[in-house]
Amino acid sequence: MGQTNGTSWRGFVFLGFSSFGGLQLLLFALFLSLYLITLTSNVFIIIVIRLDSHLHTPMYLFLAFLSFSETCYTLGIIPRMLSGLAMGGQTISYVGCATQMFFSASWACTNCFLLAVMGFDRYVAICAPLHYASCMNPTLCAQLIGTSFLSGYLFGLGMTLVIFRLSFCSSHEIQHFFCDTPPVLSLACGDTGLSELGILILSLLVLLVSFFFIAISYAYILAAILRIPSADGKKKAFSTCASHLTVVIIHYGCASFMYLRPKASYSLERDQLIAVTYTVVTPLLNPIVYSLRNRAVQTALRNAFRGSLLGKG
Repeated sequence: MGQTNGTSWRGFVFLGFSSFGGLQLLLFALFLSLYLITLTSNVFIIIVIRLDSHLHTPMYLFLAFLSFSETCYTLGIIPRMLSGLAMGGQTISYVGCATQMFFSASWACTNCFLLAVMGFDRYVAICAPLHYASCMNPTLCAQLIGTSFLSGYLFGLGMTLVIFRLSFCSSHEIQHFFCDTPPVLSLACGDTGLSELGILILSLLVLLVSFFFIAISYAYILAAILRIPSADGKKKAFSTCASHLTVVIIHYGCASFMYLRPKASYSLERDQLIAVTYTVVTPLLNPIVYSLRNRAVQTALRNAFRGSLLGKG
């Protein structure tokens, strides 16, 4: 097949859900409903944390920025996916595809770093509670958040440059619903071994390094919890970590399956299912898990809802 480099390549065509035929409208309705719930829930979490003074703590500050990052991640992917489901196959320019990959990868990496930061926050809260206020001061929190976002952008840029330095074959049909690294890499011609290695190294740095810090934090947390003499004390200490731990398991499980594999093991149908989980379901779990398992957030949500009703009355 012929090759086309970045200067003359006109674009790509998404074929993500074309094989579903008559089910596309049903999928459109399902994904639109989930997306609206996700968008509303994450925005509501951010607003509640901003307005409720009881939630002005590092843990909820990090949660608000995680919700913001998840919202930005979905904004770059799901509206175009919904448009494709409603109107059929969709085209995207070469620059548009690179831009979408950069932002989606950047926000995904940022989410990983923010989850690691939240793990560190839980470590300090449980293992050094007397020093929590002085350690997790506003300056450090701002530095941790800023570093997470900057690192996410740098890794996203690196992944995009590794992919779009390649030449692409004459087939420009992406068997996916957005410009993710595995399906775009599968269109590349020639020897892609070096690029595959580059993507794998960048993915390892993001996923394993951030997960390593989370694992270390929870190792110390577990040791501290086991030293608590009462069962109620252990339960209370663990409950402060349960929401974060749930989000971490789902987030890293899907991301590791998607990006820590060689090109030869890609399965388009299976990968689309995992990608739907990663882009549609996982962002929804963040507000659901934190609102269902966290009493402080539940109280703030009830107060906000009660206040809106009183305001209307």
